[in-house]
Amino acid sequence: MARCPSMSRPAPQPLALAPCSCSAPTRKHNHDHDHDHDDDHAAHDSHDHGIDGAWWQSEQFRFVLATVIGLAIAYGIGLARPAWSPWLFGVSALVGAWPVGRRAAAAMGRGKLFTIESLMVVAVAGALVIGEAEEAAVVVILFLVGEMLESISAARARAGIRALADLMPRTAARERGDGTEDVPIAALRVGDILRVRPGDRIPADGVIVSGQSTLDESPVTGESIPVFRAEGTSVLAGTVNLTATLRLRVEKDAEDNTIARIIKRVEEAQESKAPTARFIDRFSRWYTPAAMLAAAITILLPPLVFGGDWHVWAYRGLSLLLIACPCALVLSTPAAIASGLAAGARRGLLMKGGAALEAMGTVRGIAFDKTGTLTAGRPKVTDLLALDGSEDAALRLAAAVEQGSTHPIAHAIIEEARQRDLAYPTADDVTAIAGKAVHGRVDGRRICVASPRYAASEATAMPAAARDAIQRWEGGGKTAVVVLSDRDVVAVIAVRDEPREDARQGLAELRALGVATVLLSGDNRRTAGTIGQSLGIDVKAELLPDEKLGEIATLKSAGPVAMVGDGINDAPALAAATVGIAMGGGTQVALETADAALLRDRVRGVAELVRLSRTTLANIHQNIAISLGLKAVFLATTLMGTTTMWMAILADTGATVIVTLNALRLLRFGLRSDA
Repeated sequence: MARCPSMSRPAPQPLALAPCSCSAPTRKHNHDHDHDHDDDHAAHDSHDHGIDGAWWQSEQFRFVLATVIGLAIAYGIGLARPAWSPWLFGVSALVGAWPVGRRAAAAMGRGKLFTIESLMVVAVAGALVIGEAEEAAVVVILFLVGEMLESISAARARAGIRALADLMPRTAARERGDGTEDVPIAALRVGDILRVRPGDRIPADGVIVSGQSTLDESPVTGESIPVFRAEGTSVLAGTVNLTATLRLRVEKDAEDNTIARIIKRVEEAQESKAPTARFIDRFSRWYTPAAMLAAAITILLPPLVFGGDWHVWAYRGLSLLLIACPCALVLSTPAAIASGLAAGARRGLLMKGGAALEAMGTVRGIAFDKTGTLTAGRPKVTDLLALDGSEDAALRLAAAVEQGSTHPIAHAIIEEARQRDLAYPTADDVTAIAGKAVHGRVDGRRICVASPRYAASEATAMPAAARDAIQRWEGGGKTAVVVLSDRDVVAVIAVRDEPREDARQGLAELRALGVATVLLSGDNRRTAGTIGQSLGIDVKAELLPDEKLGEIATLKSAGPVAMVGDGINDAPALAAATVGIAMGGGTQVALETADAALLRDRVRGVAELVRLSRTTLANIHQNIAISLGLKAVFLATTLMGTTTMWMAILADTGATVIVTLNALRLLRFGLRSDA
């Protein structure tokens, strides 16, 4: 039940699907971020501790149990002493309603006269006045039981994200002199060297400085298959080292590591209301006083105008007041949004807020950057033509000269040599000519790895086979480099930033969802066109950052559009799109600018976001239909006199529980293509 359904949190819990302000007793709230939110929750009393452990051990459960026992005792004594029944049930009702009354009084003291607490207080007080003490006591009990069930359900939504905080180890083995020392995670600083043994969790975001191992990244990214990581690769805090000891250099402070960023994102999302939630909040501001007015008319009009029985119409009016409680309606959106955010975060799909989650389901087009988004962002050797000797011999010479270089092509050549398990010597007298070539001496020979144009000016002759390979590969969007030994061409190597393994499937899934896709790239038309053709996506190439903005504006004119990117040059387009999505391996600028982030670096994650958003929106619509439908039915039965007060509050409590449980179904959302 909710007067204020916003997702508020008691620090440091990562996800807090707030029970409504009619929830008593619930937990303490953070009152710093929203003025209206403060007003709605200011009345919470000292019972507010919530259900974060076993529900039967909570203070809320103990209070409800004590109230139920009190009602049972009153009923038992009333059987023996019927004259005492009204007093006994009256005391039971007052004791149970005491926390609700305190919150209602505190809200009134802040100028908020019309809250769900005030509805309950008026209904219970009215029942006592007209001599329906037993009804009043049962109403209070059902109200408290409904709140407890909601708190239990809400705790399930919190648990999924709170578990992320538990992924972090408490200490890390930091190198010191000839050994290591165990230090708290909070004491780690950028540049510290850590040792991580097999079976240990990675204590910080960092880079492997020595060693290689297989890591289980599923707790953070949701990727079920363990991945191999070697020297020079990045690792994420909270992942599990499986096979060998690693030495790791810390790259992020504890408060800025991957786990902390996930928790921060979800907390920010909790404080950001979705458009539907904001509309329902505005609706509830006039709905509650309107409900009180309708109840007053029901009580007064029939007796005064038509000579109706005062007791009968007072009873019906109070029942109407209980039916009117908008708990389920107000909770319908934030419950679904909280569960949707939790389901996504547990699968490596982070959303900054409910607004972004809702908007993602409405997008009609998605624009993709190329490098690092549809492609891996790391060029690979795709072809190797050896003209003098074996391929391995030529690759060995190229790797010897390129080692130590930071150029992407050099990384591709070194990686290919590693994949082939080639040992290569260290080159002497290495010099580089920017954008043209790198020279060095290997085994007494002068080796040069150069662009085709530079190689043509240096080589004694360019073999026809080399020229044909260069022309063929460059026509296919690849970059060719020539390896020379003492001015003789010994090999030609082609590299290209290849599409991600799941790119084609991810784009196909988006098209199946009815979402148009387009590639926006700053690369040359030939390279971008080759990638686009291989993936089956429309291409707009050779775009500057401001030109990408223009393309986004054009797409937005046809409907909501999302932009997926990873680089600094993508930040303006990410901000301009209806929803900006950053690949998890992207720059910090892109991640901060975007509305969503894909930690698993998978193109299919974009389609998963669309499906999650659409499923969440469907869940919200179901919840609203349930809340309004039940109210309409019981409103009619109340006015006809067939609904008792306790049935009225049971209907409202039942609707709230149904809505909450329906929202929690999203936590089991598998993000399958058929979901």
